[in-house]
Amino acid sequence: MSPPVAPAGWSRWLVPPAALSVHLSIGQAYAWSVFKPPLESALGLSGTQSALPFQLAIVMLGLSAAFGGTLVERNGPRWAMTVALICFSSGFLISAVGAATEQYWLIVLGYGFVGGIGLGIGYISPVSTLIKWFPDRPGMATGIAIMGFGGGALIASPWSAQMLESFGSDHSGIALAFLVHGLAYAVFMSLGVLLVRVPRADERKSTEGAPSAVQGPQVSANSAVRTPQFWCLWVVLCMNVTAGIGILEKAAPMITDFFKDTSTPVSVSAAAGFVALLSAANMAGRIGWSSTSDLIGRKNIYRVYLGVGAVMYALIALFGDSSKPLFVLCALVILSFYGGGFATVPAYLKDLFGTYQVGAIHGRLLTAWSTAGVLGPLIVNWIADRQEGAGKHGSALYTLSFVIMIGLLVVGFVGNELVRPVHTRHHIPAPREETVDVERQQPESA
Repeated sequence: MSPPVAPAGWSRWLVPPAALSVHLSIGQAYAWSVFKPPLESALGLSGTQSALPFQLAIVMLGLSAAFGGTLVERNGPRWAMTVALICFSSGFLISAVGAATEQYWLIVLGYGFVGGIGLGIGYISPVSTLIKWFPDRPGMATGIAIMGFGGGALIASPWSAQMLESFGSDHSGIALAFLVHGLAYAVFMSLGVLLVRVPRADERKSTEGAPSAVQGPQVSANSAVRTPQFWCLWVVLCMNVTAGIGILEKAAPMITDFFKDTSTPVSVSAAAGFVALLSAANMAGRIGWSSTSDLIGRKNIYRVYLGVGAVMYALIALFGDSSKPLFVLCALVILSFYGGGFATVPAYLKDLFGTYQVGAIHGRLLTAWSTAGVLGPLIVNWIADRQEGAGKHGSALYTLSFVIMIGLLVVGFVGNELVRPVHTRHHIPAPREETVDVERQQPESA
């Protein structure tokens, strides 16, 4: 499949909505918790079992992005979005069969494995194209799209909850909700498939007077993973995501525990509101901080994410249980950095490795997310369980976890400081990039 080339006069501002249609859909992953209690009740699952589809989906996201990144670069964004549509929607349809027949392994297979592949391919599908359309503002462009992944849960959570209320929370109601999800997301994602275009070779040289997208170093994906810069960024992303997901995954019980023994305990509805606020901060950080990186530079913005993030964790650990506004404010800042880190890293990769195979490089880097998706919840939950077993309660359940998170952010900060320009021995000849792009854009019959 040849990537569709934009005709003369095509507006580059049509590309971000195409990317958003995919990212808002696959962002449903952050709303999986809505299905956890009904599944536990209907199928007799434990909390660990009901989390398995989500955990497998995040692991498959990183793996499919890593292994499929080169295919995305070779076949273009329309092919990638089509694969994402088929896998993500099919995952829901398989899960619907699993819920209807009370076969939980089908839900794990569908949502976790098949749907997770759709997550990974869909996540990286627009990145390279957006950077090529917006060489003057790559942080803003990728931030718009990746903002959708953070904000998808704001749509999916109430929508899923309403469906479960209408259809029922037994296995047949869950099956119907999965079915509606699969069909609705297929229609919505198809908008992106139909709308996405890649820029013509002449527009790549100068988009609306912007600097060329092919200026600077150009490094292949295979060469990039052999550079220290790639692994420094891998550590940076892993540490930043671990710190953010440590709060996000356990947000509601965490704020409840922190203020349980105070004169102002947190109600269930207030804890749910806190989770919604965190999702909003996650989404806002993706566009706000990534756009800021276009002004102050990628390295500087990661200094903010990691350095200020460590300070926020320290404030929560020291004073969080004495001030509810302070706890909420610090958590919101940390989650905005979590989202901002995701949205900024494609532009950081473009600065270091160029646009030649930036989508494939981004895919390989997302294995850091898979690692952090296991590491963050494991640190917070395991330590909280151990502390509770030792007779501790309230904020004391999390103090050690937060100290560890501060240490991880410091490691990430050091990793960011070690990032230097890529040595010229890893660069490919500049003309090759343009030649390959021209060949990609030719019809298959040519």
